[in-house]
Amino acid sequence: MIDTQGKKVLVVGTGKSGIAAAGLLAGAGVDTVLYDSNEKVCKEGICEKDEKLKGMPVLLGELKEADMDAFSIAVLSPGVPLDQPFVQQLCAHGVKLWGEIELAWQFAKGRAAAITGTNGKTTTTALAGEIMKSHYADVKVVGNIGIPYTSMASQMTAQTVTVAEISSFQLETAYTFAPEVTAILNITPDHLNRHHTMERYTAIKESITKNQKPGQACVLNYEDEVLRAFGATLLKKGIHVIYFSSKQKLEHGLYLEGGTIYFAGSAAAPAKVIDVKQLNLLGVHNYENVMAATAVGLAFGVPLEKITGVLKTFQAVAHRIEYTAEIAGVRYYNDSKATNPDAAIQGIRAMDRPTYLIGGGYDKQSEYGDWIEAFDGKVVKLVLIGETKEKIAQAAAQKGFYDMVMCGSLQEAAAYCHEQAKPGEAVLLSPACASWDMFQSYEQRGDLFKETVKGFSHPH
Repeated sequence: MIDTQGKKVLVVGTGKSGIAAAGLLAGAGVDTVLYDSNEKVCKEGICEKDEKLKGMPVLLGELKEADMDAFSIAVLSPGVPLDQPFVQQLCAHGVKLWGEIELAWQFAKGRAAAITGTNGKTTTTALAGEIMKSHYADVKVVGNIGIPYTSMASQMTAQTVTVAEISSFQLETAYTFAPEVTAILNITPDHLNRHHTMERYTAIKESITKNQKPGQACVLNYEDEVLRAFGATLLKKGIHVIYFSSKQKLEHGLYLEGGTIYFAGSAAAPAKVIDVKQLNLLGVHNYENVMAATAVGLAFGVPLEKITGVLKTFQAVAHRIEYTAEIAGVRYYNDSKATNPDAAIQGIRAMDRPTYLIGGGYDKQSEYGDWIEAFDGKVVKLVLIGETKEKIAQAAAQKGFYDMVMCGSLQEAAAYCHEQAKPGEAVLLSPACASWDMFQSYEQRGDLFKETVKGFSHPH
């Protein structure tokens, strides 16, 4: 637990994560100050977000050096980069930097499983949560999935099982976080505008295992060469590694063979988990997510038959290759959560018909060549929006793909696709970019797409 010795805690950021962190601290009687660098934020509005924040001091604008000595700990929201000057100054003043996960862990009770990876985290976490609920009475699903860990920590008991989706931003400032089961789904280039090098990004992802003890388990993607090698180093530390593979039969672990997922454990013969035709999820990347979630469940002692039962009923996560509608023989899919090229590659691979693809958005310094190569004759037209549209158009032209059109807004892009697409074709919003140039979040972007599409079936 926190020992603040008469010192204060500064909570940096007044979004969902910051409000939850401040509420947890206030509820525990810790002297807390909320801070937001945006001086236009309404102080009264912030404190109305949670009863516990009434009367809490709020600092806005530039954080003065003279104020920094008052704090022993600064709790940073995931969106605050560690290389920001005021964060560096806090460090220089001897203030400990914690993330929301580190703070939650000081209060959390019970057992925890944590899932990270560049893509597939949300689906895997949601599915693993449902698997745990089939066997345990008190399950909390938290983290990057949209429910701050700190908002649930005070409600946990020794019997609680927590399943947490953890991003690289959150892992940067998690020090004592020690889930007994971890999973790293894949590591592909993302957020390099924040982490700068692939080596640094990989090390942060792998750090989810750093406090695991011998006999505890880590689930890894056998087809990711970096993770396969990392598994060998974990085995030397006595960590139980469970691999999953979509491409080859494994002697130990989960694998996909001939449209069926199997688990090869200690029994003589591999056990059948499920036929992929029985799943409500599309695409090989989703079969990988299913294997990873199954492995997490098995490592936590959930019987295989209970897991299979959950797999048969589980529906896709919103904004991830989410079936939206079929209008005049054209199927519409919302994949707004594909905020990087690798996630968008999975989106286009999951399509089984000619597709009008809407892409583009906020520039995270990504490269788009591999995504364009994955079009593989499936993309009828690439419909571009957002600040990256010229950059993507250039990358497409370099790869010899010229079937493109530029639109000024998402609604305009959706309307264009609706007019052009023929029966038997698909329209897929899978931007390969973050949403922050035009929207507050990928959810807002996906919701607007779904609303727009629903408008086509009920013209005003």
